[in-house]
Amino acid sequence: MKKILKNVLIGICILSMTMGCQGDNSTVKKVAVVQYMEHTSLNTIKDAFDKQMEELGYQDNQNIEYIFKNAQGDNSIAASITQTFASENPDVVVAIATPVAQSVASLSSTTPVVFAAVSDPIGAKLTSSLEKPDKNITGTSDEIQVDLILDKALEINPNLKTLGVIYNKGEANSVTNIQKAKNYAQKHGFEIKEATITNVNEVQSAIDVLATQCDAVFAPNDNTIASAMNVVSHSCIQSQVPLYVGADSMVQDGGFLSVGIDYEELGRETANMVDQILNGANVSDIPVKVFKDDLKIYVNQDVMTQIDVELPENIIQDSSLVMM
Repeated sequence: MKKILKNVLIGICILSMTMGCQGDNSTVKKVAVVQYMEHTSLNTIKDAFDKQMEELGYQDNQNIEYIFKNAQGDNSIAASITQTFASENPDVVVAIATPVAQSVASLSSTTPVVFAAVSDPIGAKLTSSLEKPDKNITGTSDEIQVDLILDKALEINPNLKTLGVIYNKGEANSVTNIQKAKNYAQKHGFEIKEATITNVNEVQSAIDVLATQCDAVFAPNDNTIASAMNVVSHSCIQSQVPLYVGADSMVQDGGFLSVGIDYEELGRETANMVDQILNGANVSDIPVKVFKDDLKIYVNQDVMTQIDVELPENIIQDSSLVMM
């Protein structure tokens, strides 16, 4: 009888251990992440996201499983990735940049979607409300303060007559920001010259012409332009015109000046939103976070020297100035 009882107890222990292991497996969350392409802004967001998720207690292959894909700046690849994610049945999908956010939006009927670095979430049709997201999609917005950037351009050159703008007309975020630049130019009495491109191979010829025709050039946080900043920066330096850009990372990569946010902070907040959803929060209760406060003035000191531009005293004395 004692032997039988001992075997029963052993069996119960083994069963309990097995059930415990199964319970642990069931707590592993799956997060699918897609990044539009490789460039400094998006890489900064992804790195900050990863670090913050780890800070929040998520350990890859322990309590979370990541599926990471890069669309390589190709919308057809983004569509294929979306199909892959659909078959993986993740708990949350994270999309870094507007084009991939628009692609994976089709998954939101069954899976929460969190975007990062979408300049105009409503214009991109990802949500109808920033305060109360209504399509099972929320995220972080890097809305560019175009007026503040162009204010600085006029402070540096009050006689600015022609501003060149270069962007990918296929990126909704860029179209929105270029329209803001046009509105600003109309109010302040200077001309806009446009150079539109559809892929990175067209950047060189477009900027080479544009830079020779303008007093300054503005490039929003356009993914195609951001991936070719070495080309755009070199051409503007050759023509001795300042290049105003939409992100601090674009200044780091050769732009002259920007007014904007810290993209590491945006990446961290994206992770915080994913954490809330994994812990049961409803997407509609997580407002889109628009980063438009505590802005910095970013200036590339080396570029400033090469184009022989001096900053006015009011910018030099501004406590938000960051020389890079």
